[in-house]
Amino acid sequence: MNVLEIQQALHAKGFDPGPHDGIRGRRTIHAIMRFQAANGLVVDGIVGPVTAKVLFTTFKPSAKPVVGVELPWYAEAWRLVGVTEDGGAGSNQQILAWARDLGIPYGDDEIPWCGLFVAHCIGSQLTNEPLPTGPLGARSWGRFGNEVKPQPGAVMVFWRGSKDGFKGHVGFYAGEEKGGPYHILGGNQMDKVCVTKVARDRFLHARWPSTVPAANGKALVVAADGKPVSTNEA
Repeated sequence: MNVLEIQQALHAKGFDPGPHDGIRGRRTIHAIMRFQAANGLVVDGIVGPVTAKVLFTTFKPSAKPVVGVELPWYAEAWRLVGVTEDGGAGSNQQILAWARDLGIPYGDDEIPWCGLFVAHCIGSQLTNEPLPTGPLGARSWGRFGNEVKPQPGAVMVFWRGSKDGFKGHVGFYAGEEKGGPYHILGGNQMDKVCVTKVARDRFLHARWPSTVPAANGKALVVAADGKPVSTNEA
């Protein structure tokens, strides 16, 4: 099951998801929510097992779900890998658009944007999910949603500079080395969206959206790759 198949199934049942392009945009999200409301399902915009069972009664999806279909904010983060801030006097207009779409004052990608990246991924994919006050501040995400164990898709909050200070970093859990650093998918990491390693002793919080099914609590242990651990993500 992937986004394109979800769009095709919604269309077949009379719910217009917009272009069949495999991108989970707002029209597709709203079509999912209308379908859920019409069928007495939990209206969360997520095609989990219960919604999928009703949606795919006449359309057979792929046998194996694509990673991220049930974690759309995390899938959006992976889709944006490689987005890079403008190295010159200007700014990457895509990054500025994330702020405009959410009504967040932000005018220059020289300003740390790890919190903006997380806000875009959450806000664009979970339209009913409250964002924390001051989402540009990485440590603000320590008040987001619900506390969980680190696991794929969780919002991970770290201190930066000093544990007792105000600076921080935020991204999404992508794995962890046994007893070693976390692998974090985030923005403003080497001035772009990528996966980098952050030391375990800098960890503050793992948070999960409050409007989606509960997290499963399973860590993803990955092999050590010998790459350096980040010390300053701004």
